[in-house]
Amino acid sequence: MVRVFIFLAAVQLVLFVLALISALSADRVRNAPRALWVLLIIFVPLLGPLGYFLWGRPAVVPIEGAPPRRSGARPSSPDDDPDFLRRMNTEQSRRDRETLSQWEREFKKKKEED
Repeated sequence: MVRVFIFLAAVQLVLFVLALISALSADRVRNAPRALWVLLIIFVPLLGPLGYFLWGRPAVVPIEGAPPRRSGARPSSPDDDPDFLRRMNTEQSRRDRETLSQWEREFKKKKEED
């Protein structure tokens, strides 16, 4: 029986932490102000986080043909950011051209010495 209580306490702690992080990091919440949701999550042990997940968490509306992402959110990794990839491609091309021209100069210089 003690194990069940420990398990339930762990579930409640996980719900508390997830709901608090979600409420504080969301762009906007539904049905109540953010401060009220945070207070409910903190002061109403199990029902606060469950209520937030059921009624307060913003609904995600997927855009047709696009990966699901919060509006206005930056890409989560550089591989998802087309601007970063484009910049990397131009920087890499510039470095490659510089390296190639340096090798050509060294080759010509070595050829002239022979």
